[in-house]
Amino acid sequence: MKIRLTVILLSLVGASTCFAAPGHTRNCTAPAYRQFNFWAGDWDAYDSSEPDKPIARNRVDIILGDCVVREVYRQSDGLIGRSFSIYDAARKVWHQTWVTNRGQLLVIEGQFRNGRMMLAGTDRDASGRSRLVKAFWMPVEGGVREVAHRSIDGGKTWTLWFDITFRPHRNSRH
Repeated sequence: MKIRLTVILLSLVGASTCFAAPGHTRNCTAPAYRQFNFWAGDWDAYDSSEPDKPIARNRVDIILGDCVVREVYRQSDGLIGRSFSIYDAARKVWHQTWVTNRGQLLVIEGQFRNGRMMLAGTDRDASGRSRLVKAFWMPVEGGVREVAHRSIDGGKTWTLWFDITFRPHRNSRH
């Protein structure tokens, strides 16, 4: 028992000093980790169909040692969502997990190409039917634009899911 407790304590001490040690090498320093930083900010979201009426507040920040892009999304109809995006250096892909207060889950992956982040995956509608999803984010004058499409026929045809522009929140300095 004494040996087991000593091993556990040494493991904990070693783990805590690894994370807290001054000069510890940071893991997310490669330029690829900065590719999605253009989205960071305090935003008002506008649907392309009503570009003067905000539909949501969106705060995006860089957390966990500059390794993760975190989104906190609050829509005016009560929808609250969170996403976490990370660059997976081992696979050289971006990964995003999106969850909401309505039990929705979306997992998408992709790459930064031609000045925009492009992520794709599969989700399910309320009846369980599978849908393909593809989305892209890109910097635009005065903000960031996010456009998403869905397909229910395996990618033969795509329909617009949403087209949103994020502009700096009117009361924040961006």
